[in-house]
This record gives sequence, C-alpha cells and structure tokens, in this order.
Amino acid sequence: LRLREDGERRSYAACIQAAVFFWFDSYDIYDGEGRTVYTVEGRLAWGHRLEIYGPAGDHLGTVKEELLTLLPRFALYAGGVCLGCIRKEFTLFRPRFTLDCNDWQVEGDFLQWEYRVTDGAGRTVMQASKQLFRWTDTYVLEVARAQDALLCLMIVLAIDAAKCSAGNG
Repeated sequence: LRLREDGERRSYAACIQAAVFFWFDSYDIYDGEGRTVYTVEGRLAWGHRLEIYGPAGDHLGTVKEELLTLLPRFALYAGGVCLGCIRKEFTLFRPRFTLDCNDWQVEGDFLQWEYRVTDGAGRTVMQASKQLFRWTDTYVLEVARAQDALLCLMIVLAIDAAKCSAGNG
C-alpha cells in the first residue's frame, strides 16, 4: 500500500500485491513510505477467509466468503462486528457490487481494472486501480477519508477474491 497526500485534500492510496488468492496467502500492505500498515492472511475455510492485522499484530478485520449464493457474497467484519456484506450484482458489461452498509455502491470498468466506490449522494469514497505490467496483482487505492481505509481495503480484497473464484484473477 502506498499512502500519500494529494494537494489540498488528503487521500490515502493502498497498493495490494498478491500473486493469486490461495487459502494460506499472507502479504503486507504498505504506505507511501514503505511502512507496513496492514497484514492480510488467508485462513483455511470453505471459500475465502482473509484476516487483516495492524502493524502491531492486532486483529482488525475479516473478509469471509458466504457460500451457497448464486453470485459472490462476502461478509465484512471489523473488531468482531459485522459491518455488512458486499455482493456482486448480475450485469453484462461493467461489474457492480452492492455494499449493504453505508449506502455505498461499487462499480468497475469493463476490463475489471478500475473500481469506484460512491456514497448515496454520489461522492467518491474510494478509487482502486489495478497496476499493469507487475509480477503480481497490484492495486492502488485512493481513499478520501482515513476512517474509511479499513473498509475500503476489505472491499478490494472481496472483489479480488470474487474475481479469483470466477477464474478472472
């Protein structure tokens, strides 16, 4: 992950690097100065289960795939509390996900390389871009508010896991 300040508004960017989602993947998320801000670890479970830890090793959140659903659906937990679920919507060309908390919408581009999260008023909460020509899948996240960074990270992890499950990783 990379964190940076852009002009007058402070935005956070995260670079997520993972070759492929395996059950036991583990990787660090870095800020702009190269400091580890999160560690993500895959856990043995039916479906994807990703645990997110802070730099001191404290457990911050979980992304857990819910099984037996028609389209991919993931429950998002922070501090042991379910924040809500993100589910993939049926669309023909542009991927769309619905987050059932915060009234947020997630929409991707045709190639599934760019994603934008907006709130109920249409304001951008986060933009995520897949970086090309890298050895591993690498995403850069730009988050408008620091307090939304963990939830935004969970959203991107769920989207990438959904793509992996569909064979589009």
